[in-house]
Amino acid sequence: MSLVPLQETVMAKYPHLLAPLVPTASRPSQVVEMLSADIRAGIYQPKDRLPTEQELIARFAVSRTVIREALASLKAEGLIVTRQGSGAFVAENPFGPPFRITPDEMHSIPQMLYLMQLRLAVEVEAAGIAAENRTARTLERMGNCLVRIDDDLRTGTSVGQGDYEFHLSVAAATGNPYFERFIRFLRSTLRPGREINPALKDPVVWLDYFSQIQKQHRQIHAAIESQDPDGARDAARAHLEGALNEYRKMADYPPFSGQPQTSS
Repeated sequence: MSLVPLQETVMAKYPHLLAPLVPTASRPSQVVEMLSADIRAGIYQPKDRLPTEQELIARFAVSRTVIREALASLKAEGLIVTRQGSGAFVAENPFGPPFRITPDEMHSIPQMLYLMQLRLAVEVEAAGIAAENRTARTLERMGNCLVRIDDDLRTGTSVGQGDYEFHLSVAAATGNPYFERFIRFLRSTLRPGREINPALKDPVVWLDYFSQIQKQHRQIHAAIESQDPDGARDAARAHLEGALNEYRKMADYPPFSGQPQTSS
């Protein structure tokens, strides 16, 4: 029997899983979408200077942190370039790069599965390279992220930002700026755990789940600190496959083992 593509299988057996997830676009994502629309409409032409941070803060009524995160996402997508002391400018060919993943695409479990498989392909190797290239400074950055997540777990605060920053710190430890740009590029596609899995709205379930996630983060950090590339890859793979399998369980799909499946 030949294999049926994942999305077709889920659609046939569990059509309710293809219903759109509740849209809760973050403020940075909203700013990114509006500025992207301005660039696409020609309001800002290639090489044009964007408004200053202060002007963008006033326009969107958001914090400086939100504006800076939005600009970082636009830069990661190749829509703008930044020049120290001069500000942000529209890229010469802002819509030249053909590859883009938007938050609108992450509307169902199959799309989230595809994204996790992409992250596996990139972030596992990034962890191995980070173990080879890490410095005292990048280790400290990772450690600070772990402390932040610990604090969030103690107070019951969302760990989403801390989790993102940890993965970003691993990418930065590779010494290869493209890994870090890739994680920044994906930032707007990440969805809050409670939004995807309603069971996480239970505080006890939430704490247990993210405590396990944090344990996996520490295993990745320990392997990188020990300069153990294979151990770092194994820890990152276990961490990401665990998240991938959570999505597969929601779709009642067989666990992902990283091994090719054969037809019978």
